Amino acid sequence: MSVQAPASSLPSITEDEIFSAHVGGKLSVSYTTPLDSKRALSIAYTPGVAQVSRAIAQDPAKHATYTWASRLVAVVSDGTAVLGLGNIGAGASLPVMEGKSALFKAFGGLDSIPLVLNTTNVDEIVATLVHLRPSFGAVNLEDVSAPRCFELEEKLIEALDCPVMHDDQHGTAVVVLAALTNAAKVVGRELSSLRVVVSGAGAAGIAIAEILIASGVDDVLLVDSRGIIHRDRDDLNPVKAKYAAKTNRNNIVGGIRAALDGADVLIGVSSAKVTEADLEGMNQGAIIFALSNPDPEVMPDVAARHASIVATGRSDFPNQINNVLAFPGIFRGALDCGASKITAEMKIAAARAIASLVDGELRHDYIVPSPLDPRVADTVAAAVAAAWQG
Repeated sequence: MSVQAPASSLPSITEDEIFSAHVGGKLSVSYTTPLDSKRALSIAYTPGVAQVSRAIAQDPAKHATYTWASRLVAVVSDGTAVLGLGNIGAGASLPVMEGKSALFKAFGGLDSIPLVLNTTNVDEIVATLVHLRPSFGAVNLEDVSAPRCFELEEKLIEALDCPVMHDDQHGTAVVVLAALTNAAKVVGRELSSLRVVVSGAGAAGIAIAEILIASGVDDVLLVDSRGIIHRDRDDLNPVKAKYAAKTNRNNIVGGIRAALDGADVLIGVSSAKVTEADLEGMNQGAIIFALSNPDPEVMPDVAARHASIVATGRSDFPNQINNVLAFPGIFRGALDCGASKITAEMKIAAARAIASLVDGELRHDYIVPSPLDPRVADTVAAAVAAAWQG
């Protein structure tokens, strides 16, 4: 059975609307205590604030109670892999980081602050955040290029005693797992029975492969710009080489068409285009997630001629796979339970929570909840906290 993807239902957005919405940035700081009298000033600032600072100096544990830091997420980028724009630099990345902070507040109820750094040196970024650690309670890495993003996340997790997550990797992977879990139910398949092709072996592609393998999918192929990743390739960086040993169990070689021959699932997380001819070898009842934004690897109307379920990253087509379903709840859950890190089990719990919200209403064109569904962050946060607490 195929589903026909509808044309965009959103009204056109003008350039003037976009730039007007960004004048002066998208964020501001508000205060939570009155500042409307001398008495109020004496409580919120001097001399009253000195008592609070003195108390924290004497008992550092009070820092969590009497500052906002324990609930503040630092949204950190070096501007090297911004959206589909590539390495545009720290300054040009700031509007994206402001937007991320706005999403944290709107969807997760969390305060956050964007920090863009004028360095691409991993050790310098780690040192900067270690020095800033008293100012925040968690780190959301954003738009850092691969393979540096893997090293950076790993070193930050080791260096900091707070939750750290590179959302481009794990937020994407969590929502993909949720969507694929439900898509498999719709087409009457078990996750473990699926042959999955991931087009793109950067941050998102690697994380998707990892979470799918951890969830029981044992037939995964990764495809990069040079073709299928297999054990005999001698041009792989250390990260890809690691996954050459963990994926492609039959050691298939070739390009995207060879990878898709007999495949059940295509997950696109690169800008590489997939042609209709490439899709012809996929199995009946196929599932296609074409997630590149703004231009999917294959447009939904074409994909729908070869698949039972089609998803994109766009809001103007059904089945939008969007990171905002994951990261606000993941971070809130981690902060709620005082977690020192975000574990693989917490990510899988988040995916299952997202999937559960539409479990009783599943359709070919409804496999994940809307990003605007108010239940999402609460449900994800509770599942993540429970996973940490065991």
